[in-house]
Amino acid sequence: MDQSAILAKATALPPLSSAEPPSAPRSSPSPPSVAGLLRKLGLPWAVALAVSAVLVAAGRHWPDPLLAQPWAQARPELPLQLALALVLLPPAAMAAVLLRRLVAAPGRGESSDCAQGER
Repeated sequence: MDQSAILAKATALPPLSSAEPPSAPRSSPSPPSVAGLLRKLGLPWAVALAVSAVLVAAGRHWPDPLLAQPWAQARPELPLQLALALVLLPPAAMAAVLLRRLVAAPGRGESSDCAQGER
């Protein structure tokens, strides 16, 4: 048997699996537009800029170190509480926002089928 006869016989055989042939690949979602991205990032950027401006103004208004302030010397526990609040509250607020979004949108995560490569 020559090669062309073998090839003709092989192409005439039924497929090994009875699964449907793969459909055309799905088109990927289009990337977000620049205007949409700017709107989405505008509010957090503006808030960060405002917080930065407040911190600069506070540094100019109170140039002395925190522990040299009269209220801090009168009650030495307050600077520690203030420092802990400034360090712990922003991450806690971010965690609360992320958890709220996670709970508000159930079922929008990755399914177990997709995790195993099936679509």
